[in-house]
Amino acid sequence: MFCYLSPLKKYMKYTCTIVLAAIALAPAVAYSCEFDQVTFDNDFAGASSDKMIASCQSNSQNKIEIVLKPENTPINNSPWYAFKLSSEEKKQVEVTIRVTDGDNRYPPKVSKDGQHWEGVEYVKDNEKLVFTVALSKQPIVIAAQEIITNQDYSEWVNRLAKSPVTSQSVIGESVQGRPINALEVRGNRQANEWLVILGRQHPPEITGALALFPFTENLLSDSSVAKSFRDRFNILIVPNLNPDGVQMGHWRHNVNGVDLNRDWNKFAQPEVRAVHEHINKLIQAGGKMVMAVDFHSTRRDIFYTMPNDYGMEQRYLVNNWLKAVDKQYKNFSVIQKPGNNPGRGVFKQYFADHYNVHAITYEMGDNTDRAFINDFAIDAANQLMKTMMMDNQELQP
Repeated sequence: MFCYLSPLKKYMKYTCTIVLAAIALAPAVAYSCEFDQVTFDNDFAGASSDKMIASCQSNSQNKIEIVLKPENTPINNSPWYAFKLSSEEKKQVEVTIRVTDGDNRYPPKVSKDGQHWEGVEYVKDNEKLVFTVALSKQPIVIAAQEIITNQDYSEWVNRLAKSPVTSQSVIGESVQGRPINALEVRGNRQANEWLVILGRQHPPEITGALALFPFTENLLSDSSVAKSFRDRFNILIVPNLNPDGVQMGHWRHNVNGVDLNRDWNKFAQPEVRAVHEHINKLIQAGGKMVMAVDFHSTRRDIFYTMPNDYGMEQRYLVNNWLKAVDKQYKNFSVIQKPGNNPGRGVFKQYFADHYNVHAITYEMGDNTDRAFINDFAIDAANQLMKTMMMDNQELQP
């Protein structure tokens, strides 16, 4: 599920190198947008569901406007959109996207098959995003980012679960009853230390998902480093924590209207509670949490960390890890931003406070080159494994 992106200001070209699952899967709730000679379709997984569209209208046969709205407010300004357009006759159509009480964050991407994506030229100001697409009888998908559905996650988890050291389980359910899938990797049954990998708390944050996949697969690879790592450490992977939001095309929240990455002090949401309770089961069985990585996206590449003087075990683990990664790149700086917010309910804070160990929020930029996301994730996973296998009481040069 890795796509190459070359951003050239307002024009972006994508080439996906492996196939995503077809996007015409379990339907979201369809919205009745009707235009003359243009067919609008949001009846597919990950599409903007009816409650996410405030209005749609056409000023002419060749111009349409769609107004987005969030699942609820207040909310972070991350307006997701995904829909299909087609026409009985070949034609150029100008599409305008507006946002209720916000502005557009994501440049448009188009796909004919839900697998191969490319950018389109666009004009953006504070009020609207405008671009032109060529329509025909074959529908095209227009989306804020590449679409990664619940089915994609399910197939990915099933594939990784074929490894003899990996087991799959459902650790809980979302508000709407969708499974919270997890993978447990145990290379050595005597090992009791755990690395936790978490993803997709926020549905639109696709570049975080594009990092999680290669990062995790490198942890499970046949390299000598990975084999040595798995001989000492177990891994818990929960790649898709908000499957309802993913299905419904939400901007950020679960279907209860809650930001899951603000619920790690309340555990009021079933998705968060499922992970918390499963971790506690591992601890009750003799396990010990030692590190966690939570994958997200934002407007730039940045790594939110806990302060190294917060009193956690292996004090300089994260500093030594990210410093080692940074040394590998001449034209890229690994930006660390330490922070301590005990009452905010963020996963990394929860992990540090409950288990006295490091956790980070691994953020990839919305428009970061997709090939770079993939390569950096592989390097980051390699360096994390090496760093976790050494003593980190001292800061490395």
